Amino acid sequence: MNGIWLVALPLLGAFLLPIIYRQHTSVGYWTGPVILIVNLAIALGLWDRTPHSIAMGGFSAPLGIVFYVDQLALLFVILVVLGTLILWLGKERGRIQEETLLLLIVGGGCGLALSGDLFNIYVFYEIVAVASYGLAASRGNGAGYAASIRFLILGALGSSLLLLGIALIYAVTGTLNLAHLAHLAPEKLNGSLGLVAFALMLIGFGVKAEIFPINTWVPEVYIAAPARISALLGGIVSKLALLVVLRILVLMYADTTAPLLLLSLGVLGVISGELAALRATDLRQVLAYSSIGQLGLVAIAFAIPGPAGVIAGIALAFHHALVKPALFMLTEAWGGHINRLIGASQVSLLSTLLFLVLALSLVGIPPLPGFWAKFLLLKGALATNIGGYQMAIAVVLIATVIETAYFMRIARLMFQEPTQKQTMPHRRELAPALALLVLLFVSVLNVGTIGKSLTAVAEAAGDREAYINNTLPTNWLTLRQ
Repeated sequence: MNGIWLVALPLLGAFLLPIIYRQHTSVGYWTGPVILIVNLAIALGLWDRTPHSIAMGGFSAPLGIVFYVDQLALLFVILVVLGTLILWLGKERGRIQEETLLLLIVGGGCGLALSGDLFNIYVFYEIVAVASYGLAASRGNGAGYAASIRFLILGALGSSLLLLGIALIYAVTGTLNLAHLAHLAPEKLNGSLGLVAFALMLIGFGVKAEIFPINTWVPEVYIAAPARISALLGGIVSKLALLVVLRILVLMYADTTAPLLLLSLGVLGVISGELAALRATDLRQVLAYSSIGQLGLVAIAFAIPGPAGVIAGIALAFHHALVKPALFMLTEAWGGHINRLIGASQVSLLSTLLFLVLALSLVGIPPLPGFWAKFLLLKGALATNIGGYQMAIAVVLIATVIETAYFMRIARLMFQEPTQKQTMPHRRELAPALALLVLLFVSVLNVGTIGKSLTAVAEAAGDREAYINNTLPTNWLTLRQ
C-alpha cells in the first residue's frame, strides 16, 4: 500500500464511524484503534522505501498534487498515529463525536506531514484546526466552550495570515509545489517580500505550534479540555505545525535570515513559558505554560542551520511528545490545584514514581532522554559561533533552572499531608501514562541506535537537491534552466 492510504483511511473512518456506531456499538468503538494500527503498519512498511513522491491523478509535479514520502515525514506520521492510539487506551465508549474528530486529526496530520505543496498543506492544516476546535470544547461545559471560541478566533486569524503568506509566495514564484519552490528559492525568495511571506506563514502555523506571541490560547484550552485532549493538542498536534515550518525553512529559506526570526520567537517562547509556569498555581496550568517553553526549545533547535538543528529539534519534539501527555493524564486523576495535590500517602507509589521520572526527564537529568535532547540542542547551538545562538544557550540553561524550581515545588507538595481526602487515580487514566513511560525507558536503552537513526533522517531531510530530484521530472528541470 502507498502513502495515500495514510490519509485516506482515517478520513474515511471519520466519515463512516457514526454509521458503524448506529449498527454495532462495540464494532464502532474498535473501528478507530483498528484504523490506527493499520496506518501504523503502513507507515512502518514504507520506511525502507523512502524517499519517493506520489503524483495524484496522473498529473506530475509541479502541476499536480504530490505527496513526498521520506523518513522525516514518516517519523511524524508514526508520532501522530501511535500517540493517538496510546491516548485511546482506557477511553470511555460511545463518545462518537470525539472519536470522529480524533480520526480527522490523524488524517489531517498525516496529510500535513506528507504534502508536497503549500496549498494542500493549508487544506490539511485547516482540517486539523477545525477538529482541534471541536475537541477543545468536548468537555461540554461553559469554560470549554469559551476557551474553544477564543481558540477558534485566534486560529482563524492565524489561518488568514497563513493564506496571505502562501498567496505572496505564489505571486513571487508562480508555483506552490515545495520542490519547485526549492528550485526557485535562491533566485526568487531572498528578497524582502519572500521574508515577509515566511513571517506570515510562521505566524499562521505558530498558532498550533504554540509559538510566541500567538500562544495565549494554550493555558485556557488545556485547563478546560479533558486531559486526553490536552495531551493530544500539546504533545502531538503542535509538532506537526513545527514540521511544516522546518520543511519551509530547509527547502526555501535555509540561506536567508528567516531562521533568525524563528530563533527569536523560540527564545521569547522559552522565557515567557517558563516564567509563567513558575508563577502558576494550577497543575494543569503549569504543564500548559511548560509546554510553551518546551516548544520554544524545539523552535530554537529547528532554527539552527544544518543537520545538527534538525537532529536536536526531532529529539526534543519526540521527547516532549512522550513526557507531556503522560503528565497531563496524571493531572486528570490528581485534581488540578497545586495547593490541593494529593499527598504521597494517598497516591499509589506507581503514579508518584511515574510523575517524578517524567519531571526529571523534562528537566534534563541524565541519563534520561531529556538530557540527551537538550545536550544535542546545546551542542548544535555552540557549533554555529553566531551571537544569537550563544544567547539562546544562556536562555536554555536559565530555563532549565526555572523548570527545576517549579517541579521541585510540585514534588515537595506531593509528599506533604493533604488537607482533604481526594480520590485515587483510575486505571484508565494511568494506562496511557504507563505506555508512554515504557516508550521513554525503551529510548533510554537505545540511545545510541536512536541517535544514529536521527542523524540519517536529519541528513536526508536537509538534502534540498534530493527533494527536488525525487519530485520534479528531469525534463521539467531541464526546461527551467
